[in-house]
Amino acid sequence: MRAGVGVELAAADGFGRAVPLRVATYNIAAGAGTDRVFDPERTADALRALDADVIGLQEVDVHWGARSEWRDLTAGLAESLGMHAYFAPIYSLDPPAEGAPRREFGVAVLSRFPILRAENHEITRLSTQDPDPVPAPAPGFGEVVVRAHGVPVHVYTTHLDYRADPSVRQAQVADTRRIMAEDCDRHGRCPRQVLTGDFNAEPGAAELAPLWDALTDAAPAGDGFTYPAGTPAKRIDYVTVSDGIRVRRAEVPQTLASDHRPVVADLLLRRGR
Repeated sequence: MRAGVGVELAAADGFGRAVPLRVATYNIAAGAGTDRVFDPERTADALRALDADVIGLQEVDVHWGARSEWRDLTAGLAESLGMHAYFAPIYSLDPPAEGAPRREFGVAVLSRFPILRAENHEITRLSTQDPDPVPAPAPGFGEVVVRAHGVPVHVYTTHLDYRADPSVRQAQVADTRRIMAEDCDRHGRCPRQVLTGDFNAEPGAAELAPLWDALTDAAPAGDGFTYPAGTPAKRIDYVTVSDGIRVRRAEVPQTLASDHRPVVADLLLRRGR
């Protein structure tokens, strides 16, 4: 148990003997830092410094191309950190040569706990690989279920559309709410849920408003700005939580291992329903 956590568990208002979970989100820019140099060891060091139990990753290459030396970043980072991993591709393209692995790009989850179940959900997307795209369902909204100190929790990671027009993000938020609601039972009882990701919109954006009906933003202290990493000017990266989870603290560590900064949050999971 992390130092300083145990003394607060029994005292958590309405939470009884809650258990700790440290969750992070990080857009790793395919392993390139603000200097645009591919350096997966630097990425691994930045992730290790978060000391997180579960990490949602965005912009993850798996044999994608020369920019990441055709590496499987999910497997490489998981091995470096000694964590379990699940990769949810947004794009899965034919390889450049027969017998080579598929070219894939998407999101991933790293976890200190074994991953009990995982699913790659479809949400509305405007493809960056199609010269004339139209909004359509596509994969890349990853979900894993882990058991943290005996408490099951669903962790999702997502990367919402980056364009100035919010209409695709609006559709993605609606899809997100629908998918997360599917984990609830017929009596409306929902599991512990944590949504992480690069939302490409600031907290007050109208298209994000429906999320706050069901989720709490683990807003870091101060401005919480995450982008661009060198001199952050806006907050577009998030850890958010459902009922049954309390945010103890959140912060934005300073690092130049990507063009984003990560967000890390210390949470308490209430036992039982």
